[in-house]
Amino acid sequence: MMRSLFSGVAGLQNHQTRMDVVGNNISNINTTGFKRGRVSFQDMLYQQLNAAARPNEDVGGVNPKEVGLGMSIASIDTIHTQGSLQTTGVGSDLAISGNGFFILKDGEKSYYTRAGDFNLDREGTYVNPGNGMRVQGWMAREIDGVMVMDTSRETEDLIIPIGGKDPARATTSVNFACNLDKRTPFIGEDANQAEIIQGTWGTEIKVYDTFGLEHTLRVEFARIPGENNAWNATVVVDPANEAPTNTTVGLGEAAPAAGDGNTFRVDFSNLGTLQGVTDAAGNASPLEGSVIMRVAFDVQPATPGADGELIRQGFDLNLGSVGGLTNTITQYAESSTTKAAIQDGYAMGYLENYKIDQTGTITGVYSNGSTRILGQVALATFPNQGGLEKAGDNNYVVSNNSGNANIGTSSTQGRGKILAGTLEMSNVDMAEQFVDMIVTQRGFQANSRTIQTADQLLQELLTLKR
Repeated sequence: MMRSLFSGVAGLQNHQTRMDVVGNNISNINTTGFKRGRVSFQDMLYQQLNAAARPNEDVGGVNPKEVGLGMSIASIDTIHTQGSLQTTGVGSDLAISGNGFFILKDGEKSYYTRAGDFNLDREGTYVNPGNGMRVQGWMAREIDGVMVMDTSRETEDLIIPIGGKDPARATTSVNFACNLDKRTPFIGEDANQAEIIQGTWGTEIKVYDTFGLEHTLRVEFARIPGENNAWNATVVVDPANEAPTNTTVGLGEAAPAAGDGNTFRVDFSNLGTLQGVTDAAGNASPLEGSVIMRVAFDVQPATPGADGELIRQGFDLNLGSVGGLTNTITQYAESSTTKAAIQDGYAMGYLENYKIDQTGTITGVYSNGSTRILGQVALATFPNQGGLEKAGDNNYVVSNNSGNANIGTSSTQGRGKILAGTLEMSNVDMAEQFVDMIVTQRGFQANSRTIQTADQLLQELLTLKR
């Protein structure tokens, strides 16, 4: 009879624990990135009254007689199912669609979380503003002017320097993809000089020097008299400038020296595609591949060299490829246009904003229109994520049964993708929790009745002598 009392007590205690877990789930129904808990019960030890007996020649087998001694908690599991994703419109908010955890650091101790409500502190460090823990990832490194991301290194703090400078970049390449109208007529003859006046087409684009100063590059094309598929091109930097920039153009890797001339001849095939160019010195471009002219000009605001001459700046003028159609200068019977004229220089700018894509790559947006990769957010997965220990503040820590963190980039090795401007909500289902609460309450009540009934039986036993 005492066994039923202790079984009832075990039932009360363990159902109370289950109610604690249900209450915690409900209280965190709106907690960002929260994962609900689930209590599983198991029966406890058994007292064996009679052992089992096997069959013999006279009688069959006899089953064992056992009396249970109550129940216990088998496990309190953390259910890591995906929570609903809520769009916030805040660019620094992150959510993971799929497996993985964000990595946070407090000093040298690592924490892991699904809650991505991050922001920047006054130093530009990407942190969880609720506790100041620093989000981990990799910062980009500049190698030979190119931003390189090395995710094989140890993770580090992510720093986004809002207001930081992006130094000016001199133009190194200009791509032309204009069309010269095959129908462009020769206008007529000059009565005094008896020369043919050619039809022309000019196009301009802004280029930059090492200071970030803006210059105007003008290329003017003029039909060559007596030839159907040939044009002369004249290149001038800052044509309206009072002081001449001594613009020169030529074929070859080295920048043409002052006085080499600023014109070149462009030839087209009968199909309207680029056939080749010839510079003022008579050098011809290759018969296949890209056609690149080298342009140089005097940088007026620069300090003269030791010989007193102005510093010259050079850049490539890419006319496209021989026989090509895409991003190439052509000659068709369509209006002369500058379909695309792209250059890679810019003035100094300041970091105004940043964006995070699905790979976790952080791209800075500068006031000069340029963009630069700043870093990448890291994700961690575990062999047994259910074995992680909860550490409060929506964080988890590694336990003996979780396995070590496998750190890498999103969308690789089973990791989910990162969604910026989104937060993952709690995966608690209120209806499910309310039903679980009712079942827990009934289980608690039933176990209390077990204790009451056992107590009444003991009372009857004590009154037998009366």
